[in-house]
Formats: sequence, structure tokens, C-alpha cells
Amino acid sequence: MTTILVTGGTGTLGRHVTERLRTDGHEVRVLSRTTQPYAVDLREGGGALDAALDGVDTVVHCASSPRGDERAAANLIAAARRAGVGHLVYISIVGVDRVPFGYYRTKLAVERQVEESGLGWTVLRTTQFHDLLARLFGMLCKSPVLLLPAGVRDQPVEVTEVAARLAELAAGAPAGRAPDLGGPEVRDFPSLARSYLRATGRRRPLLSVPLWGATYRAFRAGGHLAPERAEGKGTFEEHLTRRFGRRPRD
Repeated sequence: MTTILVTGGTGTLGRHVTERLRTDGHEVRVLSRTTQPYAVDLREGGGALDAALDGVDTVVHCASSPRGDERAAANLIAAARRAGVGHLVYISIVGVDRVPFGYYRTKLAVERQVEESGLGWTVLRTTQFHDLLARLFGMLCKSPVLLLPAGVRDQPVEVTEVAARLAELAAGAPAGRAPDLGGPEVRDFPSLARSYLRATGRRRPLLSVPLWGATYRAFRAGGHLAPERAEGKGTFEEHLTRRFGRRPRD
């Protein structure tokens, strides 16, 4: 079995990737800003990053932050080259090349860094995790009226399914752009919001609000969706039941 380093290995996705890889028998190193023995801020790089990569065969790059992802990727790639890493796996988002959202542009830029790294590489794009939608609706529920972007749909996917796919890719040979992974259903925002409200026992009127700008138009056109790759199995309602302990469709 191979030695695999998971960046962001304590995060929403990274911890599941780590668990799956260890279950499959791999030696896994967890890199994060605060977790010893591989506590490294990728944006800074340095000797600690070189030490973390020493003897590593494959890197699964799950770490992300609001700022500095391109610098972090550059440091990681340079250190991976020095260490002779054979395979770099990167998690990205469906639509980064179609939706002009700032974070998506950064993800696309990192994809290009990975592709041009000179390392063996694999990039997996997925639709958004169930957890992101749940957190979004939780924030929107702070208002007495739940305001939603008119005409926007989503295709949330179960994070453990993404982790399983990443673990599978990490254990294999570099694959370049892997087929996208989408959740099982393309749903409009009101139907997803109603499920969230039922699961949390809240009551809010819903109001769909038209927005403006290129990013909104791209989301409304479905640039972030992959209906042809709806391979995920876990539904949003199943995620809500696990998280909140009640069935959203009751």
C-alpha cells in the first residue's frame, strides 16, 4: 500500500478521505494548520512541508481557504516535486469554468497549476455538498423571511461519497480530469429549503428574489450542475435526517 498525504485532512471532506484511505490499508499523513505532527500552513510552505512530504507517494489536496489557495498550491506543488511525489489528486467544483464566481475562479486557477505541475495528476470536480446547503439555509433562516435566489437549482452530493471517489482515485494511477460526480437530484431552491425547514422544525415564508450580474445568470443557467453525472446516491433529506434527527418529509 502507498503512503498518502491528505491536505486539509481534518476538514469536512478531508477527514472522510483520511478515514477511507486508512480503512483501505494505506499509510495516511494528515496535514492541516494545527494538527501535529504535520502542522503546516500551505500558504507559508517551508521545511515543515518538505518533512511532511518526505517518502509520500500520493497527495490528496483537500485544503482550501478564503484567500491564498493559489499560493498554497504553488508551495505544495514545488515541495511535491522536490519529494518525488508521483501523484497529486485535487478536489474541485463542477462549473468552475462556467460560473464567474470569485471562489470558482480560484479553484480553476489551482486546477491549471495542478495540470501544469509536471507531476502525475488527477482532478475531480463535484457538485456542492449537502452540508453547504444546510449551512446556507441556517444563515438565511436568521431572517423572518427566507429569501432565495429566483430560478436557481442545485444538485447536492453526499460528502462521504466524494471521499470514497477521491480515495479510489488516489489509490490508482494519475487519471487527468476524472469524470464529474454529481448528486442524485437536481432540485429547485424552494423544495430544498422546505425540506430544511421541516427537518429543523422551523417555519419561514419563502420569497424568491431575482438577482443580477453574470454570476447569478450562470447559476440560473445551471453552470454548476452535472445532471448527466448524477451518480451520487445519498439525498438531501437523508443528510438532514442524520444531522437533525427528524425526517424532513414527515
